[in-house]
Amino acid sequence: MSRICDLTGKTALKGNNVSHSNVKTKRKFYPNLQTKRFYIPEEDRWITLKVSTAAIKTINKNGITSVINKFIKKGYV
Repeated sequence: MSRICDLTGKTALKGNNVSHSNVKTKRKFYPNLQTKRFYIPEEDRWITLKVSTAAIKTINKNGITSVINKFIKKGYV
């Protein structure tokens, strides 16, 4: 499974681990993704999405239907 948010498209960032002696090795910063089920009352069905915690906060604030429509309009979905 890929570590990409289904709504926002957030992916892993690249960076460095830096040791005490300042030796740098490559690492990745992964987004905080959660698998969550959402109920869409207009379609009377449940959907399962892998979303970032920032997207979950947005869904809680605005509602799942308006958030999905907004992200479709922006081209993320």
